[in-house]
Amino acid sequence: MDEAKRREIQQWLIKSKHDIDSANLLLNCEKPILDTAVYHCQQAVEKGLKAYLTYRDTVFEKTHDLVSLVSICARLELSFSQWNEVAQRLTPYATDFRYPGIVLEAEKAFADTEKFLDFILKLLPDEVKS
Repeated sequence: MDEAKRREIQQWLIKSKHDIDSANLLLNCEKPILDTAVYHCQQAVEKGLKAYLTYRDTVFEKTHDLVSLVSICARLELSFSQWNEVAQRLTPYATDFRYPGIVLEAEKAFADTEKFLDFILKLLPDEVKS
């Protein structure tokens, strides 16, 4: 893998890590901020998926739709299909949480995000995980 590609993947992963760390802080602070925490969960998965697609040299649109990104990933690696339901749950947190009425399942979103990111990381080479 060339250096530019390695760096780009790493940048996606760094941003993903920052988002999951932010979600964790927001969930576990004295006064949890759930709407922002779930937003960061969605963002963490989105960036993880984009890291994988970059690794696989696959062009993707600028989107927050995790279902769409999982669909593209599943064409490359069938096991991504198992994450469709999680993608459907997390996708609305990119935008819909900004409006009243959405039910937040913050703890579940965080747990799903951690598992999903672990899955993605296992598919990536060690050289990009630093």
